[in-house]
Amino acid sequence: MKFLFWMKKQQRHYFALMILTIVIIPGCCSAGQQVKEVVGLFYLDNQPISIIIENTKISKIVRKSELENTSVAKIFIAPGFIDNQINGYVSYGFTDEGLTVDKVRKATQALWKVGVTSYLPTVITSSKAQLMENFAILASAAREPDIGLSIPGFHLEGPYINPEPGFRGAHNAKWIRKPDWQEFTDIYNAAEGKIIHVSVAPEQAGAIEFIRKLTEKGIVVALAHHNGSAEDIKKAVDAGADISTHLGNGCANMIHRHENPLWPQLAEDRLMVSLIVDGFHLRPEEVQTFYKVKGPERTVLISDVTQLAGMPPGEYIWDEKTVVLEPEGVIKFPAQNVLAGAAAPVKQGVENIMRYTDCSLADAIHMASRNPARLNGISDRGTLGPGKRADIIQFILDDTGNITIQKTIVAGKLVYEAE
Repeated sequence: MKFLFWMKKQQRHYFALMILTIVIIPGCCSAGQQVKEVVGLFYLDNQPISIIIENTKISKIVRKSELENTSVAKIFIAPGFIDNQINGYVSYGFTDEGLTVDKVRKATQALWKVGVTSYLPTVITSSKAQLMENFAILASAAREPDIGLSIPGFHLEGPYINPEPGFRGAHNAKWIRKPDWQEFTDIYNAAEGKIIHVSVAPEQAGAIEFIRKLTEKGIVVALAHHNGSAEDIKKAVDAGADISTHLGNGCANMIHRHENPLWPQLAEDRLMVSLIVDGFHLRPEEVQTFYKVKGPERTVLISDVTQLAGMPPGEYIWDEKTVVLEPEGVIKFPAQNVLAGAAAPVKQGVENIMRYTDCSLADAIHMASRNPARLNGISDRGTLGPGKRADIIQFILDDTGNITIQKTIVAGKLVYEAE
């Protein structure tokens, strides 16, 4: 999204304060400090463990009979979150004009603070020139030694989606177009081959062959912002589609009770689903139903955050549209009566899915770490075990179910520590 921010006059001083807060993230360091041991409660069974780290990897996990320090005894250890869909963060958008490597760095550092150790920067519907330019910048960022380890690849959402109101969501209609393999190849090359996930509408002319070619290239294919029929969805899955992007969203507000894209995606066992469980995009009953159908093995938690995440409430001009960030944290696009991305990190989705479904902490963590890693073929992280990269979070889980990140470790280095 080409986000152009113009604050209301009365908000400009808040914007300045927010930027200052983001740049000076307490506990963050650019180089990172090597960590040799992490102690706390194992997220799988709530039992005390010690994780021994050698260089970038986990060497071994040792069971401990007890934790002597009472403060440590309340801290859990889990794999860092892997967010499949981040459009931007703390004022920096990955489809914006004027994107720089330093802006990607600041967004990444802020994500460490909320437990995200890896993520797919997501670039959405825009002109070919803008897509090529921004993916080239992201490719440069992925080579940076301090933040590159957190960027295993990129997600392209659009421009090959349904142009109809509702289904297109907040994507700019003037840039939506039919799948074009030559255009995609040019964009892919500009991204230095790091686009590993593409979201597309299966009913668009040429989409099935496009999906087949993506699959042959080893790219994960997601169905998104579409009004595909049961037949369209089956053809797409037969061609290699793997997952439904933010199921229940990117969908018109009024749909036919029988002929709609929800039922066939739920019924298709070969499709995983990604869910935005921020408390706004889906009602608890929807989350409960989707979870009962797909279960903890085929569900991926995502945030879908935009650069408005972490910004003050108010009205913004965003990709030529007026959007509103409400005080409670929901972003609305009033002209289309739809939401415009999210403002809550995936940590909130982990908290909420436990509340809504009564799933275990282990299952909630897996949906935000192990599952996205498996989906995207990122085999060196997502779980904790000998030989895995030491991407680890320490956190407090309080009696209300809220998670407070204490430390974030990426490839054995401390990148964030709470005050």
